[in-house]
Amino acid sequence: MRGERMKPKWMPLLALGLLAACATAPRLQAPDGMQALNRRMVLLPGTYDPEQGDGQPDGNSILIRAPDGLVVFDTGRHEQAFTGRIIAAADTWRLPVAAIVNSHWHLDHVSGNVPLRARFPRAKVYASTAIEGAMQGFLADSRRNTAARLATLPADSAAAGYARASLARIDAGPKLFPTEPVLASGERNIAGMAFHVGLEDNAVSGGDVWLLDPSSRTLLAGDLVNFPAPFFDTACPHGWSEALARLDAQAFDTLVPGHGAAMTHAQFGIYRRAFDRLLACAASDAGVADCATRWENDLGPLLPESQHRLSRMLLDYYFQAVLRAEPVKRDKYCRAG
Repeated sequence: MRGERMKPKWMPLLALGLLAACATAPRLQAPDGMQALNRRMVLLPGTYDPEQGDGQPDGNSILIRAPDGLVVFDTGRHEQAFTGRIIAAADTWRLPVAAIVNSHWHLDHVSGNVPLRARFPRAKVYASTAIEGAMQGFLADSRRNTAARLATLPADSAAAGYARASLARIDAGPKLFPTEPVLASGERNIAGMAFHVGLEDNAVSGGDVWLLDPSSRTLLAGDLVNFPAPFFDTACPHGWSEALARLDAQAFDTLVPGHGAAMTHAQFGIYRRAFDRLLACAASDAGVADCATRWENDLGPLLPESQHRLSRMLLDYYFQAVLRAEPVKRDKYCRAG
């Protein structure tokens, strides 16, 4: 009933041609360590292990074969270990990267723009313009903090190398910016393929882009959906909840989060309810541990037990830093109105 009742008006205009094209397209073969989502989409799963390497994550990346080449949705953080695998896949398939879509400006989703654009200089970049403000705010603060930490580290240490790499990512500046700004939600042709592009300006980062492929009913959500816990660093919590409601109204069968495994529409409904219950728990007198347990129980099998420890660590931090901070800090990134 949801699909019939909430079907967007633009769906009938695209369905016949898109479904026919997808039915005849050769299946994109997933390299080792990647996962085929459908005939034309492959998922490169992100990684996050705070105890390994620099402790910084790579978000999920999705590679989509379009008529004009590959569309890459999010490009990761680590050039060799992650983005290099995107380039290798493109070379194996003998397909150029024609377009990049960035869900948002967090460095684990945009840093790979630099090597990808160097290798494929004609690639267009679709994203919101929120990164421009972040370069003057959150990322500027992050750069100052990283530079101060670097000054205390032995120059030849691994930690110093990680810090220098972090500075280089921020210093890439305009190389991370969109060439085709997404300023509103609507239909868009990207690399010869029709998508519905959504823009949420009051959720995770002040400019979150999601992508819906009507032909496969696959929605790429970025960090609007995230495991093992929501990242609230630059978020507006109540605006994020409203954005999840808009996602739920879309006609999709499969959703790919910014971090974590792909899920069905029904599973997304479980995530959405768990998110709203997490915000309600944060607003109550319940202890953080109790709220973390409720989050785990609400998600059930969607949150593997192996991720409970990291989930609790993240929630402990975000309850203190954001969700139970004074209102001026909790709502720092919320837009008025």
